Amino acid sequence: MNKIENDLFLRACKRLPVDRTPVWIMRQAGRYLPEYRAIRQKYDFLTLCKTPDLAAEVTIQPVDIIGVDAAIIFSDILVIPEAMGMALSIEDGTGPVFAKPIRDESDAASLKDIDPGTDLKFVMDALSVTKKELNNRVPVIGFSGSPWTLLTYMVEGRGSKNFSQVKSLIFRNPKLAHKLLEKLAKAVAGYLSAQLESGANAVQIFDTWGGILSPEDYREFSLEYIKMIIASMKKNDEPVIVFSKGVHQSFSELASSGADVIGLDWTVDIGTVKRQIGNDVALQGNMDPTVLYADKAKIKKEVKRILQSYANAANDNRDSAGSGNSGGHIFNLGHGILPDIEPENARAFVEFVKEESIKQHSAIAV
Repeated sequence: MNKIENDLFLRACKRLPVDRTPVWIMRQAGRYLPEYRAIRQKYDFLTLCKTPDLAAEVTIQPVDIIGVDAAIIFSDILVIPEAMGMALSIEDGTGPVFAKPIRDESDAASLKDIDPGTDLKFVMDALSVTKKELNNRVPVIGFSGSPWTLLTYMVEGRGSKNFSQVKSLIFRNPKLAHKLLEKLAKAVAGYLSAQLESGANAVQIFDTWGGILSPEDYREFSLEYIKMIIASMKKNDEPVIVFSKGVHQSFSELASSGADVIGLDWTVDIGTVKRQIGNDVALQGNMDPTVLYADKAKIKKEVKRILQSYANAANDNRDSAGSGNSGGHIFNLGHGILPDIEPENARAFVEFVKEESIKQHSAIAV
């Protein structure tokens, strides 16, 4: 495999020394970029996902425009249930909608097993095109939704405020819920393995709705299946990132899940989490996405605060081998970038991370 020119992201995922903190942004290929909106005027969202050349183009845009240290393949977590046979539409003002949600055993029986190389070939092709076009400038990240998050959309049928349908399923019919979650875990493991085979340098599991569960239910209905995926994936040494939003009580358990990196939302202090879980996994995050509405002075101040919080905790955790704040942090937002953020603010954010972390790492090295 050809060497990646900028491998800071991969080195940080593996907790290796870096001369600055790498940075990328969840949802970095998206509506806040005029260049993306220009393409979307010509194509609907799902067409964009399923046309490899277009998906590759928008995947690479943030690398060129914003200056991030990694590209994440442009796709959607719901391509898996769609490939299983569920009719998916993306509606303006509503978002993703499944016309016939899964509510009982007969609905579940209609879901087919998927072959990612065939049923999701457009994602694999998009990865191949992206890799070729990037020419090893930066790593490419593949991704999937977690089984629990996928199940939430499949049962609710659309976004929800109280998640009554999926909560009803796990409490009234836990046997069916587990059957569905196991099926999804097998599908996700195969899908992520295929992405790695197609050239992804790392993968991220998005567990967006893990935080709607109690700690007990999170372990049973979400974490167990994330662990199953990681254990059964076919991979070499490619890092696995788990971003489980709102799961403040389970960081230690997540750190033992087999993941290389744990993503944090913005409602926790990264230094506190670093002290709690130690040096066994890297951390990704975790600036509040809405800080990007602020002026550049405030954005810079927040970047410095998060970098310093991580560095202080990593120094406290420094072990006999000397591992500490020289690596193990990937800077990101605590959730996806919002569609009305000014691209100039996103670009400034990335530059601030680069500039301030270089100062920090230089000071550490002295």
